[in-house]
Amino acid sequence: MSKGLKIATIGGGSSYTPELVEGFIKRYEELPVRELWLVDIEEGREKLEIVGDLAKRMVEKAGVPMKIHLTFDRREALKKADFVTTQFRVGLLEARMKDERIPLKYGVIGQETNGPGGLFKALRTIPVILDIVKDIEELCPNAWLVNFTNPTGILTEAILRYTNFRKVVGLCNVPIHIHMIIAKSLGVEPERVHVDFMGLNHMVYGTKVLLDGVDVTDQVVKEFARPTKSMTMKNIKGMDWSPEFIEALGIIPCPYHRYYYKTKEMFEEELASAKKEGTRAEVVKKLETELFELYKDPNLAIKPPQLEKRGGAYYSEAACRLISSLYNNKGDIQPVNTMNTGAIASIPSDSAVEVSAVITKDGPKPITMGDLPIAVRGLVQQIKSFERVAAEAGVTGDYNTALLAMCINPLIGSDKLAKEILDEMLEAHREHLPQFFKKESVTN
Repeated sequence: MSKGLKIATIGGGSSYTPELVEGFIKRYEELPVRELWLVDIEEGREKLEIVGDLAKRMVEKAGVPMKIHLTFDRREALKKADFVTTQFRVGLLEARMKDERIPLKYGVIGQETNGPGGLFKALRTIPVILDIVKDIEELCPNAWLVNFTNPTGILTEAILRYTNFRKVVGLCNVPIHIHMIIAKSLGVEPERVHVDFMGLNHMVYGTKVLLDGVDVTDQVVKEFARPTKSMTMKNIKGMDWSPEFIEALGIIPCPYHRYYYKTKEMFEEELASAKKEGTRAEVVKKLETELFELYKDPNLAIKPPQLEKRGGAYYSEAACRLISSLYNNKGDIQPVNTMNTGAIASIPSDSAVEVSAVITKDGPKPITMGDLPIAVRGLVQQIKSFERVAAEAGVTGDYNTALLAMCINPLIGSDKLAKEILDEMLEAHREHLPQFFKKESVTN
């Protein structure tokens, strides 16, 4: 191991990459990354070069022997890699804009990872992630794939269900964000707090909170029931919960639960925002333009604080902590997306779940949590059904399966509406959905 580690990051031109680089620099002593390969596609050339130059300046300023490679050749980057991280967006931000705008026309929430938008992001991404897995199996079969690409729950499901590759961990910054906010609300260091997480990606609950080993769940729930304490993230409107509802629930929802428990208000807010300042994708595009202008500054050699507005708080903390724990066999507990294997009794054992797990060199070992509380069990199971059918649609390109997934999703509420939205979105994303538009053989 003296030669150090090789990490390939697919989607290396992302505005989040400086977060990742900062995380690797901070952890260099325990995680000796000697080669970081940033991979992107030709359309992302300018961004990759800007981010790559910033990454090189960051490494030089920090004085660590980490070599940054920029490439458009994914296979070259994957050769003998120890870890592969993925953070790409098929169809770029333009595709996200369609995911957010089209459903709004039909009176349905348009959101990147929930509802029709989440389904279509999955349909576009599944063929690409499965292709990446094939390359990993050939070129670096011992590497761990740490997937940050959304919707990470459905992508993890697709990999586990439709390939034999098992060295995959799906990761999201939502649980670590919740953990940090809980610690802040208790006025203590995060290390003193333990949170049991169980559920699915963007559908995860904090079911138990321990402070120095003592159960303080009720205290934290009461704290979160107070209007001023409503927790959210940069990319989700921070609407207050009904205090009585949160106290009755008795556990801590994640910010994305607002789409399911406050559907009407979230739709109305989204529609108003889209008319006033644009959809979240349009806001992000403007933010990214500003960020990349900052990144171009030859005097900038750190991650700029403005990156936090992008919505990815604790992204590098989650990613680098996980990679370090896998590499160093730490045996610490982290919330990840992995195969259930009986950890959550209410979900099939062979399905992907987001759950607290012990992280070892052999991968995450999910902690047995028992059943989901009855109040949330049905919703989580419905979303799991949606994820399973969505993954099948992404692999097969079958129209009826995609329609079924759309109908199962609780944010749509009408088979007729589901078909109308599906038809328009299929056409809008035709270029990035080859499995649905297979060229028919021409016969004379």
